[in-house]
Amino acid sequence: MNEKPSFGIAPAIPILRIFDEEKAREFYCGFLGFSVDWEYRETEELPLYMQISRDRMQLHLSEHHGDSVPGIRLFIPTEKIERLADDLKAKNYKYANPGIATMPWGRELEVTDPFGNRLTFCRQESDSGS
Repeated sequence: MNEKPSFGIAPAIPILRIFDEEKAREFYCGFLGFSVDWEYRETEELPLYMQISRDRMQLHLSEHHGDSVPGIRLFIPTEKIERLADDLKAKNYKYANPGIATMPWGRELEVTDPFGNRLTFCRQESDSGS
């Protein structure tokens, strides 16, 4: 059997389309607790492109037309789904009040950002912890 060579490929970093920087920061940083790693725009008038992260997850948010389309869905493995749900509920975010749903593959918590992108956090049945 031939072994495949390792190229050091890392997890993909999704690019999500955003249309309003203030709403994106309120949702991703204020509500979901992500931190801004870096941001880029050539001039103040041009679209924003930035990287945010929380725990081991990184996302790129872009105002650039053509970088992505609104309405995508991310499936995000999450070990401590109940703690995440409690943290989000405690924030009293006026645009979302997510709960946990039990699915055949695990427990899910889904939120939709202001631009129609859905983030589905899931503790899969094979995962441990809460």
